[in-house]
Amino acid sequence: MLAVLVSAVVALVIGLLGTPAYIKFLVKRGYGQFIRDDGPTSHHTKRGTPTMGGTVIIAATVVGYFVAHFSTAVIGSTGYAAPTASGVLVLFLMAGLGLVGFLDDYIKISRQRSLGLRSKQKLAGQALVAIIFAVLALRFPDANGTHPASTAISFVRDTKLDLAFGGTLVGIALFVIWANVMISGTSNGVNLTDGLDGLATGASTMVFAAYVLIGVWQSNQNCATSLNINNCYAVRDPLDLAVVAAGGMGACFGFLWWNAAPAKIFMGDTGSLALGGALAGLAITSRTELLVIILGGLFVTITLSVIIQVASFKSTGKRVFRMAPLQHHFELKGWQEVTIVIRFWIIAGLFVAFGLGIFYAEWVVGAL
Repeated sequence: MLAVLVSAVVALVIGLLGTPAYIKFLVKRGYGQFIRDDGPTSHHTKRGTPTMGGTVIIAATVVGYFVAHFSTAVIGSTGYAAPTASGVLVLFLMAGLGLVGFLDDYIKISRQRSLGLRSKQKLAGQALVAIIFAVLALRFPDANGTHPASTAISFVRDTKLDLAFGGTLVGIALFVIWANVMISGTSNGVNLTDGLDGLATGASTMVFAAYVLIGVWQSNQNCATSLNINNCYAVRDPLDLAVVAAGGMGACFGFLWWNAAPAKIFMGDTGSLALGGALAGLAITSRTELLVIILGGLFVTITLSVIIQVASFKSTGKRVFRMAPLQHHFELKGWQEVTIVIRFWIIAGLFVAFGLGIFYAEWVVGAL
C-alpha cells in the first residue's frame, strides 16, 4: 500500500512542478498548437498554446512507479515486491502509444498544419505497439501459472467466453485482435474527448482512481492469498497495477493544474493516446475488459457521437449534432467551455461510480 501512495505523490509532484518547466521549454522552441479553421471559432484564441504536454504525464507516471518500488525496497517495506510483468507491460503500452502521438504532434507543429501522421501511419503505429503488448501479456506466468492477460473475455473477472476455443494459436491470434480493438478504441476515445481545456485530463484522473481501488481490492481478495477461493480474483499482479494507476492518477492531477481553462498547455495526441492505452492496459491485465466501457463511459459517449454523426451524414446527408465530437455541439449551442467541462466531469464521475458499484456488487452477490 505504501508503494501506491508513493507512486501517486511522486507523479503528482512531477506533474505539478515539471509542467511549467516543460511549458517554458516548448515556448522557447515555438512548439505551439495548430487550430483547425473548421472548429469552433472560440478556439482560435488557443492558437500557439504549447502542446505535447502528454510527455510530462508519461514521464511522471513512469518515474512515480519506479520511485515507489525503489523507495519501498530501501526502507524495507513489509510486503515489498519488485516491478512486475503486468505493471511494466502497461507502462510499455502507455509509453509506446505516447510515442506514436508524439510523432503525430511533432509533425503538426513543425509543418504548421492540422494533419500529422496519416491515418494509416497512425493506425499502423498503434497496432504495432498493441500487438507487442498483447503477445507479451500472454507470457510471463507467475508461480501459480497466472499470466498478465487471459484469452478469456472479462467483465469484472474472466467469463466463460474463451477466445482459445479453437486451440492455443487461434486463441492467441483472436486475443491479439481483441486487444487491438480495445486499445485502439480506448486511446481514440480519449483522443476525441481531448477537445476542451482539462476535459480528458480530469475524466482520465477519475478512471485511474477507480483502478487504484480495483487493484487494491483485487489484491486483498486475490486467489493466491485469499481464503475465499470461491470468489477470489485470478489476477497476476493486482497491487502493482494499483501502483501504475496511482501514478497515472497523480500525473493527470498535477498536469490538470496547468491544463484547466484557460489551458497553459495541451496534452496533445502524445497524452491522449498514452492515457487511453494505459486505461486499456489496466483493463486487460486486471480482467475488467468490458467494465472499462462503463468506467470510461464519457469517452464511449463522445466516441458514439462521432460515429452517429458520420453514419447519419453519409446515409441521409443530415447531421444529428451541430458538430461532433459531442462537446463541440454544446459549444455551438452557446454553452461556455468551463460549463461543458464541469458538467462532463460530473457525467464521467457518475459513470465511474456506477462501474465501481457493479464491480463491488458482483463480489457481494458472489460471496453470498
